[in-house]
Amino acid sequence: MVGKVGTKSEEVTRDEPLVLGEHTFRSRLLVGTGKYKSFEETAEALEVSGTECVTVAVRRVNLDRNAGPSLLDHVDRKRYTILPNTAGCYDVESAVRTCELARELLGTRLVKLEVLGDPKTLLPDPVGTLDATRELVRQGFHVLVYCSDDPRMAVRLEELGAIAVMPAGSPIGSGQGVLNPNAIRITLELVKVPVIVDAGVGTASDVALAMELGVAGVLLNSGIALAREPLRMAAAMRDACLAGRNAFLAGRIPRRLYANASSPTEGLIARAETPRS
Repeated sequence: MVGKVGTKSEEVTRDEPLVLGEHTFRSRLLVGTGKYKSFEETAEALEVSGTECVTVAVRRVNLDRNAGPSLLDHVDRKRYTILPNTAGCYDVESAVRTCELARELLGTRLVKLEVLGDPKTLLPDPVGTLDATRELVRQGFHVLVYCSDDPRMAVRLEELGAIAVMPAGSPIGSGQGVLNPNAIRITLELVKVPVIVDAGVGTASDVALAMELGVAGVLLNSGIALAREPLRMAAAMRDACLAGRNAFLAGRIPRRLYANASSPTEGLIARAETPRS
């Protein structure tokens, strides 16, 4: 009996995979590797989260294992797809060079592009982001682009050849969640490439909300790494991502101003109005 229930559960929650370039993922949660207390904690959090795609800040980690301890010693390349990112880049040239370095050292065309406007807000620079996307696509990279939640920006990035757009839910590391869900909804209507909410996620409900909007996935780092119990939060984020995705696919009931009885009342009214003989 237990086996049958489990089989039915798997059947009703079956989902298509997330496809990013040449890579296919069952998990729709992408997880960063910064801000953890140790490489060991990083590895444990990745495992608990269920992620299959791990993003690495190329400019902030030692990618050469021969040069000393490296984060990559704790990330199983057979288990996880490495998504190098250009965090810390404030101009087109440095972002492009960082991607070229990642391709050389990691052997991947898959990159997450960030061209930041300033170190205080860490908001994306729109002009630099468009220019860098154009150049990286020209070089044959598969570019996922961190951007603002402006739907028209997402359209421009798709037109340039980005394989996914990654609007910020809120500023990086702020933990504010998705501040403008309507912008995400409009973006989903305007582009066909995967939309992945990136940045600002603080807790599991933020992930669930993002997934319920219909996005293809969520990328986060601080929400897990800086939690009081990172491993427990990794589990919460994993479950929230799956719950939000299933809720989106299932379709929520309409919101109503007034109550709507969940039990039929017709029979009760008819019996109440029927005179006794």
